[in-house]
Amino acid sequence: MGNTKSGALSKEILDDLKLNTRYTEEELCAWYATFLKECPTGRITKEQFEGIYASFFPDADPTAYARHVFRSFDTNADGTLDFKEYIVALHLTSSGKTMRKLEWAFALYDVDGNGTISKNEVQEIVRSIFNMIPIEDQKNLPEGEDTPEKRADKIWNFFGKKEDDKIGEGEFIQGVMENKDILRLIQFDEPKKIQEKLKEKKH
Repeated sequence: MGNTKSGALSKEILDDLKLNTRYTEEELCAWYATFLKECPTGRITKEQFEGIYASFFPDADPTAYARHVFRSFDTNADGTLDFKEYIVALHLTSSGKTMRKLEWAFALYDVDGNGTISKNEVQEIVRSIFNMIPIEDQKNLPEGEDTPEKRADKIWNFFGKKEDDKIGEGEFIQGVMENKDILRLIQFDEPKKIQEKLKEKKH
C-alpha cells in the first residue's frame, strides 16, 4: 500500500478496482482525488463514512446502517477503510453482482462475526435499514412490512426458523436468491441516489 498516500492511484489498485467494480478509470481517479482531499491520510474513519451516508440520505437516519456497512468492510478491524475498501463498499452496496452482494449481505447481518445469523441480528440490521426510509415513505409501506419487527419476522419465517435458531451463509444466500421478496427486504437499495451523489462529488 506504499502508493496510497501519494497523489496518484497505484496501477495495481486501479486495475483491481476496474476489474471488480463497474467504475471507469476516469471515475476512480476523480474519486481518489476527492477521497484524498477529505481523507489526507489515505484512510477513512467510521465517523467520516457515517458523514458520507448522512449526505446521501438527508431525510432519514442512516447512522446505524452506515456503522454496520463500515464494520462489514473493515476486514482487519482497524477502524478505518482505505480507498480500495471504500470503493468496493460503495460498489457492492449500490450495484454489485448478486452473488458477491449476498456474500456481503451475510457479513452485514452477521453482526458478531461468528459465521451464523440469529433473529436478533436480523432485527438489528432491519431496524437500521428501516431508519433510512423517510418517515413520510414509511406511512406508505404494506401492512405486513410497516415496522422493523414485522419485516424481521417475515424474513425469519421465510427461512422456517424457530426463535433461537441460526442461519448459515449457504442457506442464507440460497434462500434469498430463490425469493425476490426476501431479497428486497434484506437490503437497502437506492443505487440511483448514491450514484448521483458520487457524480456530484466529482465536479
